[in-house]
Amino acid sequence: MARYDKASLDRELEGLPAELRWREWMRRVEAVLFASSSPVSREALKRVVGQGVSVELLIEDLAAELEGRVYELTAVADGWVLRSRPAYSEVIKAASNVGDQALDLSEFDLAVLAAIAYRQPVTRKALGEIFGKEVGREVIGRLRERDLIAPGPRSPSRGAAFTFVTTKVFLLAFDLRSLDDLSDREVTQGEQW
Repeated sequence: MARYDKASLDRELEGLPAELRWREWMRRVEAVLFASSSPVSREALKRVVGQGVSVELLIEDLAAELEGRVYELTAVADGWVLRSRPAYSEVIKAASNVGDQALDLSEFDLAVLAAIAYRQPVTRKALGEIFGKEVGREVIGRLRERDLIAPGPRSPSRGAAFTFVTTKVFLLAFDLRSLDDLSDREVTQGEQW
């Protein structure tokens, strides 16, 4: 199998007129996004366009070009993805299970995930205090299995308890660019579950 040589990629496209050059850079960005199942970072996209080219402007122009299509360009986590528009989710599900990416979590699992998102880094003991009952290892296990949470820094408290934080997969699953996009709802102690 031949190995790809990054040096052979003509990033500058100096042989093309400026308008065609921009169009080709847009196509390259679209191709990379189309081929990726996870968000593509600005740094990764910079590797396929000319030096000094604004990835953000290319993204803006590409998003405008995709208006009216069944898929859209979305900023998620620390990059961008191409996704089917939400209006077509039922159509996709009706055709097959192609778009069925349900998290398959119980209401309590989702509540624990929300508590972790809002209070991170948070210990299992602190989660138990929030819900008024122990949060079992199996709940944490399900969330970790789906890569929605990960171990965080050790708690400064005595015994150095493990803490939990959300992951990039969490951001992607809930279509968030960052944790700043979470609503202002507080997870309060003593909520009933």
